[in-house]
Parts: sequence; structure tokens; C-alpha cells
Amino acid sequence: MPSLANATPMLIGVGVGPGDPQLVTLKAVEVLRAADVVLVPVTDTGNVDGGRAEQIVLAVCPEAAGRLQRVPFSMAQRSGVGTKRRESWQASADAATAAFAGGAACVAFATVGDPSVYSTFSYLAAEVRASVPGLVVELVPGITAMQALAAAAKVPLVEGQEALTLVPVTAGLDAVATALDSSDTVVAYKGGRRLAALLALIRERRPDAVGVMGTDVGLPGQRLQRLSEIDAEAAPYFSTILVAPARPLTGGRL
Repeated sequence: MPSLANATPMLIGVGVGPGDPQLVTLKAVEVLRAADVVLVPVTDTGNVDGGRAEQIVLAVCPEAAGRLQRVPFSMAQRSGVGTKRRESWQASADAATAAFAGGAACVAFATVGDPSVYSTFSYLAAEVRASVPGLVVELVPGITAMQALAAAAKVPLVEGQEALTLVPVTAGLDAVATALDSSDTVVAYKGGRRLAALLALIRERRPDAVGVMGTDVGLPGQRLQRLSEIDAEAAPYFSTILVAPARPLTGGRL
């Protein structure tokens, strides 16, 4: 990690993994300990205990409590760029910019999973770059939900020459169908609200696949379900679905 003992403003996106504090990397902890300010997203759903990223940060780095600052993340809009989403980006950017203006040399933004995978960090960084001259942006990778789910379910993501596609259900079922038709393994994020239609699509396109859904993977309330066991009306928005090919022969795809 670059030295933080200089005048160059540094914004670091820190992936803190899917939820289990033991899956946070040593480098992530190092950055959280060294940062002058640690921004953590909190949703507009009224959760007074803070979001998952905040809970993970405090579990692995309790000394950061006095340097934590919550920034809003709107759950009111699932796709597109609307007023609520723009307001969230701007509020986060304003918090980081104000921290630098107040003398901070390093501001960390803690994000669940990985800061390069469907994270608000990329939008935050773009806004802050426009306001802070000479800003250096760094990223610390984190374990993703699909990796945690594959490990918990003991289903390899890919083997040999297999291809992997990650797709958000918010992109539409046509995008999921294309992935199911063209890729060996498909991971679907953000499918809770369209789960019934998603399950029907998987059954139609990949009836022989190995499918599993994970919710709160790595946490005390972890739940793993085969696709045939799922109650489509009860699945939360952030459930992750893994659809992998049947592999009857060891090494068959090498």
C-alpha cells in the first residue's frame, strides 16, 4: 500500500467481502486502520444499526469507529440514473471532498464485496476526481458474493475450459437468457423481485443444471437452497443465484 504520510489526497475503495469478517483481507484492514476518514454506505430503509459494510468494518477494525462517516445509498431506484441516485452520489462525493478539505490525506470507502463489481465506489470516485485536484484513486479487492456462495455450496464456479457470466437480473430477463444460452456457469445478482420469472427461465433453458441460491452467505443467518426448494415470494432482493453445469466426469472440461 502506498504511504499515507504525504500531502497527495488518496481515495481508496476497500472491498470488505460478503459479510463474514474473517473474509476481509489483511490489506483491507491495513487501509481501514490508516485512513483518516472511513465512509460507509447506509441505505434509506431506516436501518439505525448501519449497513453491512459498517458492521464488517467495526468487526475487523473497531478502532475506526471514531473515523466512520455514513453516506446515503438510495434503494428507491433499481436501474437508471434518477434523482435519488444522483443525490446519493453527490452526498457521498461531498462527504469525501469535505474530508479532504478538512485536512484528510486518505479517505477510504468501504463497500460490501469488491469495489470493482457493481459497487457505488466507481461513481463516487468519478465525482470526487472532479473536485479534488491531484487525487489518487486506489482499490483494494474483496471477496465477492458469487465466490462466497460457490465455496459455501461446494459448487465450483468454473472448471477447465468453462466460461463464467455474471449478470444482474435488473438488466432484464433477456440478458439472463442470453447468458444461460452462451455460458457454462451463470451467476445472477439482484433477482429477488423477479425471482419467480427467473426460476422459470432457468428451468426452461437449463433443466439439467446444478442451481443454488444463497442469502446472507457467511453470516449466522446464512441460507442455501436448491432452486427447486425456493419460495419465490420470500427471497430478498440481494439473493445470489448460481447456475452451474452438471459435471458427471472429473476433468471432463479440461
